[in-house]
Amino acid sequence: MPPDRISSLGEKKLISRIISRSASFFRPSELLGLGDDAALLDMGNEYLALTSDLLIESRHFPPKMSHHDMGWKTVTVNMSDLAAMGAAPEGFILSMALPDLDLESFDSLISGVMEACSYYGAPLIGGDTNEGDEIIMAGTAIGRIRKDLVMMKSGARPGDLIAVTGPLGLGAAGTELLLSGTDTAGFEVAVEKSLKPIARVKEASRMAKSGLVSSATDITDGLISELGELRDASGVGMRIHEVKLPVPPQVSEAASVLGVDPLELALYYGEDFELVFTAPPDAMEELSRIMKVHIIGEVIESPSIEMVDKHGDTYKLHVRGYEHLRP
Repeated sequence: MPPDRISSLGEKKLISRIISRSASFFRPSELLGLGDDAALLDMGNEYLALTSDLLIESRHFPPKMSHHDMGWKTVTVNMSDLAAMGAAPEGFILSMALPDLDLESFDSLISGVMEACSYYGAPLIGGDTNEGDEIIMAGTAIGRIRKDLVMMKSGARPGDLIAVTGPLGLGAAGTELLLSGTDTAGFEVAVEKSLKPIARVKEASRMAKSGLVSSATDITDGLISELGELRDASGVGMRIHEVKLPVPPQVSEAASVLGVDPLELALYYGEDFELVFTAPPDAMEELSRIMKVHIIGEVIESPSIEMVDKHGDTYKLHVRGYEHLRP
């Protein structure tokens, strides 16, 4: 019998496998945040939050993405993880493997990195360069958060409301349009969302400082996948309502052109870079007075992910989304 391959597990189970082995080598106090959006190092009254993401040109950068936007996205995906924890960005480290680019393309790539670092208030403070057959960008973001304000995937309780910070499906629609080679005229908002996403660092700061959020994560691998993360970490279930989902008309229009279900783009694809979070009803009402929130459902006791469709029927959703290391 041939040996099992990592593709039989996929990214999330592979990470769980690593985490389970870490417990044999390190004390629980040394593993704070492991399995969450960022690791946490105890710094007295604060945590130092650290996270890392790897982007590969052929897998993460859609056609027509400029070198500048590649650099921007490399920083943004890392800052989104800091945002999910409520951490304020402090610095960024970048390691790159590069083919023999012309200097204009290289300068454009680095310009995108620098502009994003400036936007998020996280200076580029180090890294490494090497040769590669294609562009590979490995970023590490460093942030700080007061211990009493950190947001984590655990903490949701039955009766809490579920909300997102912005529209769903635009990044997915833009990416799929670019991958299909379809004329993108009229879909500029979706394409912009795909090529130059914005991490919700400012919104996360308001959320963390309010102390009202019970759990949170960012939507990079699809809403249902991320709700599954909150469910597993909190030991609860999630119910969303189709009529409450903030899916812009442009997503439905793009889905029609692509021949796909708009809910597939909004629920499973990812690339939204919004935050999904939970809070008690009175806390959510208070949050809505200091920032834009879209309430999409509620936390339930049953450990399942459910959706109430537009006809009022309730059914369970299979937890899936974008995942690396799958065949």
